Amino acid sequence: MDIGKNFKKRNGQLGNKDIFAMKNLKILALACASVVIAGCGTGNASKEPGQPKRAECIAPAKPGGGFDMTCKLIQSGFKETDVLADPIRVTYMPGGVGAVAYNKIVGNDPANDNAVVAFSTGSLLNLAQGKFGNFTEKDVKWLSGVAVDYGLVAVHQDSPLKNLNDLMVELKKSPKDMSFGGAGSVGGQDWMQTAILAKKAGINPANMSFVALEGGGEVLTALLGEHIDVAVGNVSEVGSQLQSGSIRVLAVFAKDRLEGKFSNLPTAKEQGYDLEWPVIRGFYMGPKVSDEAFNWWKNSFDKMMVNQKFDAVRENQDLLPFEMTGQELTAYVHKQTEEMRQLSQEYKLSK
Repeated sequence: MDIGKNFKKRNGQLGNKDIFAMKNLKILALACASVVIAGCGTGNASKEPGQPKRAECIAPAKPGGGFDMTCKLIQSGFKETDVLADPIRVTYMPGGVGAVAYNKIVGNDPANDNAVVAFSTGSLLNLAQGKFGNFTEKDVKWLSGVAVDYGLVAVHQDSPLKNLNDLMVELKKSPKDMSFGGAGSVGGQDWMQTAILAKKAGINPANMSFVALEGGGEVLTALLGEHIDVAVGNVSEVGSQLQSGSIRVLAVFAKDRLEGKFSNLPTAKEQGYDLEWPVIRGFYMGPKVSDEAFNWWKNSFDKMMVNQKFDAVRENQDLLPFEMTGQELTAYVHKQTEEMRQLSQEYKLSK
């Protein structure tokens, strides 16, 4: 034992190891001071103005449906295009096919700079019909539209219905005996597509049998379990079921046949029924988010959508391009909602 060294330490003096450690601390401190802008230490000076502390995407339904897919789209898109290093977390907020999330953001969390909320054409339809309470399309900040999807009707692989005309014939015979399942309640976009079909068959939509479910995931589960006869949904939700052969799509509600792996799916138009139902997918934010945060999100979406890597991400989710942000999207949403308000009045659905 070195009695002399221990004596120095007990009297407040430093040994060789202590002196070496102090030199290292001084070097580290000088290094941090010289690169503070790069975020040395616990600060995060590299963040852009308005960048969220912890980015969140709220999907207003249970996992597995269109809203979930919309959030997963930007979760992958932001990562693949290097827009945001930290992953966007997905939060599920089912209820009223968007009503719960809309009321939460507008009424209880209007200044949440970190969260974006997924919406679709169905959201606008519900707004048009007053299903989001006293709130309207003018009560949020419309952020970005990122993709377009298309409606469809599908049946179980064992169904005797082989095409859209078979469906229409059976619907005319006995509308109440054929059960349609869709996301949302009467008046929602899945119900509306079914109602338009019924009208073309000369049937009063009120005489249909419609099973209201919470999200596209539940609709497909009900169809695969043969708890419903016909599923009403969107093309992007059925890719894996088509690949496995477990369902049969009777018609896609697009103007022309889609490309790629969906090119063999017939449209309603080519079967003699003039029906189109594009489903826009996008995001909004609370009405009191800061301009700085809103602009960060808008610019980030703009950057992501001009990157070819995002094209691949979107295509991988079976979606087609639709690119609007900020004021352009706001004008589009207001116009579409008003048109749906008029359509709803035609079906006596508006409040």
